[in-house]
Amino acid sequence: MANYQNVTNIITDELTATLSNINDNDVEQLLEKINKADKVFFVGVGRVLLSLKSIAKRLAHLGVNTYVVGQTTEPAITENDLLIVGSGSGETAFPLIIAQKAKQYGASVAHIGSNPNSSMSEYADVSVRIPASSKIDTPEEVHSVQPMKSLFEQSLLLLGDTIALMMVKERNIEIESLWEYHANLE
Repeated sequence: MANYQNVTNIITDELTATLSNINDNDVEQLLEKINKADKVFFVGVGRVLLSLKSIAKRLAHLGVNTYVVGQTTEPAITENDLLIVGSGSGETAFPLIIAQKAKQYGASVAHIGSNPNSSMSEYADVSVRIPASSKIDTPEEVHSVQPMKSLFEQSLLLLGDTIALMMVKERNIEIESLWEYHANLE
């Protein structure tokens, strides 16, 4: 029978191994793009999209104008904006089409994925590699015992929280002041 503590340790060990192998410079380049953008758009599918929506929400708390592609109030993307694509394989059709479209409008594109040699690399101005198990399964990846791409999706969410905390520290934001941006129609 699976023991809660043993399974928790397996998951946190996988996350530590994955997050500690993300390239610092790539994350700093992404943060620079976020800071320069007028608006930051997010696109992905499935559980990756759920992680991206969480990142968009957290960055909105920090004053970033964030939008998820397809949401009802999504504005036009321009050359002053950034599209962040979450796709482990970098081959998922919908995000690829949206990245191509964003480039047509002159927007910057950032890809967060596990496959640096994917089709998405054709469109990405910045790439952050999360070395988690994917459909491709390369030797440099952290192999996971978790179902499907859970490690990638978890790492993506934690990468977003890491970027948010970097922004808080960079901007000397007092954490308590962020509550004024939190949803209040609860």
